[in-house]
Amino acid sequence: MTVESPSALPFPLAPGERVVAGVDEAGRGPLAGPVVAAAVVLCKPRPAGLDDSKKLSRSARALLEERIKRRCLWAVGVVSPQEIDRLNIFGATMLAMTLAVEGLCAKLGGDPHEVLVDGNLTPHGRRAEWRWPARPIVGGDAIEPCISAASIIAKEHRDRLMREHAEAHPHYGWERNAGYGTPEHLAALRQHGPTPLHRRSFAPVAQLVLL
Repeated sequence: MTVESPSALPFPLAPGERVVAGVDEAGRGPLAGPVVAAAVVLCKPRPAGLDDSKKLSRSARALLEERIKRRCLWAVGVVSPQEIDRLNIFGATMLAMTLAVEGLCAKLGGDPHEVLVDGNLTPHGRRAEWRWPARPIVGGDAIEPCISAASIIAKEHRDRLMREHAEAHPHYGWERNAGYGTPEHLAALRQHGPTPLHRRSFAPVAQLVLL
């Protein structure tokens, strides 16, 4: 489990200003690699062009990631494949979101007034450490700018990690498939077997481990 966040608050907050954080995750479905969550408090004016990360080109995401990280307040929580196997992917996602908001609070110097979470569930009542008012928004990564920003940060961070892991494990094509179960990845799994980064609780990997 790791947390990454900027070293200083990049913009001043007015006294009494209402602070809303957006949270989203990347990496629930892959067969390999961590699950990553990001939490973002947007600056004013917010970066133009924010949208669901899946709808943006890679170049657009990279540009927006740089702008968000430079101008806004953000933090990332990363939960390992081993923790995913221990907790299950839902529990690991709730943990990653909690770590991301904790990292955000450390730089904010306090708690946000509300946390908007993409999806229909939040970590409230599911992680003992979660202490913030939270509201789930289905499709929030496309309609709430702070969640859109979080989706961009989470996806870019995770994709970067998987490209780095691909250098040590070149057979699986992670630099292209980010650990998802593409035909290329499944064929490599059958030929080379799972790595320490594979999620052994996920059916395609578990089946190979049992052979």
